[in-house]
Amino acid sequence: DDPRDGNGGPDQRAEPVSGSGVAAVFGYALLTALATGLGAAPFAFVRTVSPRAVAYANAVASGLMLGASFGLLSEGMRHGAWQTVAGAMAGVVFVLAADRVMEGREPQFGSIRGAGARRMLMVVTVMTVHSFSEGIAVGVAFGGTATLALMITLAIAVHNIPEGLAISAVLHPRGVPAWRCAGWSIFSSLPQPLMAVPAFLFVERFSSALPYGVGFAAGAMVFMVLVELLPEAYGQARKAPVASIVSLMLVAMVLFQRFL
Repeated sequence: DDPRDGNGGPDQRAEPVSGSGVAAVFGYALLTALATGLGAAPFAFVRTVSPRAVAYANAVASGLMLGASFGLLSEGMRHGAWQTVAGAMAGVVFVLAADRVMEGREPQFGSIRGAGARRMLMVVTVMTVHSFSEGIAVGVAFGGTATLALMITLAIAVHNIPEGLAISAVLHPRGVPAWRCAGWSIFSSLPQPLMAVPAFLFVERFSSALPYGVGFAAGAMVFMVLVELLPEAYGQARKAPVASIVSLMLVAMVLFQRFL
């Protein structure tokens, strides 16, 4: 049943999950964040990385991020077209502003400095911002029925694995160990449990913010791919294999989201 109040809106007094509602929402959202760390698993078996491998890793990350962005835009449009577009434009401005702030400086990511560190910081930051919208989605889902909430939580948890792969594909070729890649992947998803609880408690308000959030994440990821990841990949390997990997990963991510 769809719990609704007399005005046709979600009944925020209904208890859609068993046990302690807030604790359950936080726990399930935390599981979705932990699932992101599984994306680093393949890199536990990689020892040496050549410049060509860095290019191919960037291509994998680019395809996954572009595919995720298409899914986000599609989801956002269902909640509000112009709000999604406004959010996407804000995401582009965010990446431009972050790049301007770091311009002329030598950022550091662990023991890595310079342009590589800047790209790693940008990827982790963009994916972390993206997680805010996913946390809202989990919390809003728990404002409905328990079955819907569990399905949304499972979908986001599985969806987070290739996102962790995308992050690790950028970090590991630049010298970050696999276990740290897993840690940074999980860190990027920590906004999910943090945002899920307030979204669950204030479903109606956070539902209206969802298209802005998903649009912002999509715009930031697309711009990051086009400005940072792909130019570096094309500079380190032949264009045809890089473009092929990007295309295959993009299609795979879209199909993954479509049939999940």
